[in-house]
Amino acid sequence: MYGIFFRLWALTFLGVTQATTVATNLYIVNKVIDPDLYPRPAVLANGTFPGPTIFGKKGDHFIINVTNSLTDERMLRATSIHWHGIFQNQTNWADGAAMVTQCPIVPNDSFIYDFDINQAGTYWYHSHYSTQYCDGLRGAIVIYDPDDPYIEEYDVDNESTLITLSDWIHTASPTPLLSNDSLTTLINGRGRSLQVEVTLNTLSPLAVINVQPGKRYRFRIASLACDAPFNFTIHGHKMTIIETDGEYTTPLVVDSLWIYAGQRYSVIVHANQMIGNYWIRADPLFPRGYPGFDNDRNSAILRYNGAPEVDPETTDNSMQPLNEDDLNSLESSQPPGKPELCGADIVIPIKPTWHPDINLFDINGTPFTSPSVPVLLQILNGTFDPDQLMPSGSVYKLKANSSVELQLHGITKGGPHPFHLHGV
Repeated sequence: MYGIFFRLWALTFLGVTQATTVATNLYIVNKVIDPDLYPRPAVLANGTFPGPTIFGKKGDHFIINVTNSLTDERMLRATSIHWHGIFQNQTNWADGAAMVTQCPIVPNDSFIYDFDINQAGTYWYHSHYSTQYCDGLRGAIVIYDPDDPYIEEYDVDNESTLITLSDWIHTASPTPLLSNDSLTTLINGRGRSLQVEVTLNTLSPLAVINVQPGKRYRFRIASLACDAPFNFTIHGHKMTIIETDGEYTTPLVVDSLWIYAGQRYSVIVHANQMIGNYWIRADPLFPRGYPGFDNDRNSAILRYNGAPEVDPETTDNSMQPLNEDDLNSLESSQPPGKPELCGADIVIPIKPTWHPDINLFDINGTPFTSPSVPVLLQILNGTFDPDQLMPSGSVYKLKANSSVELQLHGITKGGPHPFHLHGV
């Protein structure tokens, strides 16, 4: 992976670093790749999987020119990019949700996303056009904090400490999620497939994370998955969680954690074990992936400087798994509304239902159907009454400065799966 961190200007006044403009280009292209030795056509940012990491710092201004150079007519050719976890305060037009905040970017055209990021933490970007990101259009975003409250607790935090987890399907969109017959776990874009290893009788290379003995590392674990959750461990090493999804937490020590599609964790790991090689495992949940470590699938390697370049022989049993109820925000601010069920000004149940006959979910009885005109453009064209906005039944009224309670109900297919709100 190649990081993007091109700064147009930077000002320092009285020792305080001012906002910087981070400008870059993402060229969306088709390319055949074989991260698990199984060649398949893909949709990629700048021809790599994962796409190039975008770096910046809290308060920076981002100008990202996305050019659609897709040519493979067997796959989706329009595109849009969502910047997952970024609030987009006053720039909702740059959120990237196709047919909600923008029209898709058609082939041989481009779109400039122009927004500020006044947050810090670990985020990611991905196609937000149908199921296209399952074909490879996904990458990480790292926003550093000049006032990081944990800066003294670790020694290394750079591109080498980013760990991306992805599920990889050998079937191209728009219907990759109807079958997981050839599902592979990729860690930093590398992995081994159950099918390929048997067919080719060879082993694809695994990702290697290098560490120096005695150093403390802030590993940023980002799930770029389409669907599969992963149980993540580093053999022989405890992990101290300090950030989840861009929010600082009070320190929490674990030795394993479940990470779901779109989630991110920052953990501090002390390289204080004997010099050697240790397995990094990302074991998926069946049937949404194939768990197990035969031929060292679902794995990467933590390698100490000075260790031989051989596969680890470590084993591990988790004795201190993450319980999400134990996660607490570092800040003490209270959520809006009353601390009770239905204690907000507006209460909206979110009840998804799967319909196998049409391969669609609905929410509260209404399946989402993309409108012919993006929702935001409908508003800009003068449709201000939410009841008149299309698609009918999928737009909810809110009142400014009110508290809102969303009641999330479980799903019978595809769960467990996280919900995430754009723009808040």
